[in-house]
Amino acid sequence: MNFPFFIARRYLFSKKSTHAINIISAISAIGVAVATMALVVTLSVFNGFHDLVASFFTSFDPQLEVSPIKGKTVAADDPTLQKICSLPEVEVATETVEDMALAVYNDRQAMVRIKGVEDNFDSLTHIREILVGDGEYALHAADMNYGILGIRLAERLGMGYTFQNELRIYAPKREGQLNMANPEEGFVADNLYSPGVLFYVKQGKYDKNYILTSISFARNLFAQQGMVSAVELRLKPGSDFDKVKSEMQEIGKGKFLVKDRYEQQEDTFKIMKIEKLIAYIFLTFILIVACFNIIGSISMLIIDKRNDVVTLRNLGASDKQIVHIFLFEGRMISTTGAVVGIAIGLLLCWIQQTWGIVGLGRSSGSFIIDSYPVSVHPEDIVVIFFTVLAVGYAAVWYPVRYFARRLL
Repeated sequence: MNFPFFIARRYLFSKKSTHAINIISAISAIGVAVATMALVVTLSVFNGFHDLVASFFTSFDPQLEVSPIKGKTVAADDPTLQKICSLPEVEVATETVEDMALAVYNDRQAMVRIKGVEDNFDSLTHIREILVGDGEYALHAADMNYGILGIRLAERLGMGYTFQNELRIYAPKREGQLNMANPEEGFVADNLYSPGVLFYVKQGKYDKNYILTSISFARNLFAQQGMVSAVELRLKPGSDFDKVKSEMQEIGKGKFLVKDRYEQQEDTFKIMKIEKLIAYIFLTFILIVACFNIIGSISMLIIDKRNDVVTLRNLGASDKQIVHIFLFEGRMISTTGAVVGIAIGLLLCWIQQTWGIVGLGRSSGSFIIDSYPVSVHPEDIVVIFFTVLAVGYAAVWYPVRYFARRLL
């Protein structure tokens, strides 16, 4: 058995001559445990919001999106684009044309984002799962083009699930100059009609701005015949996603961007990652402060055990072994605090996941969830555990050596 570790373990659990040392040691372990628990719970809440937002995006965003690096559009028959779409792992591919326009309904108007898609868009995404209303999913019928609006956009324009009048859409002409005497001549105008449904992604980016319609309508409106803004793809089940994505990136290198769902919403998820990192840094500083209690506990223990040190030296223990005794003592306190803190943190996360005890306060009824979402990621637990050990070990290393030279 490791001699310094054996003695340190005895010191940790044995009764000291001064009762205050036991109390300070317990407070030190509790402080580390509380800081560790806070890390587990806080990072898990950030993970919960991250996973919640990601689940909303997957109903509207494609699995993969291929878009041009330069310019807004590219020819639909581009050989490189066709090569990407013809890969054997691709199950569904749909062309899209997307741009800004002005929507006018009765006496209300709003700047919107028109997204024209092919008829197989419902096979590509889970759009049918987020539709609300009495109608059915449809983009066109005969010579009529339908527009499926985001639910918040419909509210802004004063519509219900079904709008009775046509929705007028204006887009600036790509060529020519604006005639200020007759500004309407500078715009292309067309009508959209209601299929009796709206979509509800539960994200303001889509619900407040987007109109989903047929790609032929978008091409006519924006004068983009034979062009696409992007091609959206879904892979066959069982495909190696990372491998296929890398192959597509290699094919379209320098000409096309290949983005997965997270990369399509890069700004949103980047902000969430930064917030999570900042929370981790602040709580680590709190952990460092908590570890100062260990320094005080070990210092008092060194003073209390001076007579024991003399005895150990007489029995043949070296100065190095004696220093290691107190190093092990501090490390055991920080390790105990880490294990207990992680255990309590995981228990609290499980309780919140199961019963949702901590709600969102007075605003809980205004959101799609009533309590804080929690998601425990194993990699976070590993990072937290080693962070606590690193901070705890570093906190005791110098003080133990310093006090050992001065007092032993």
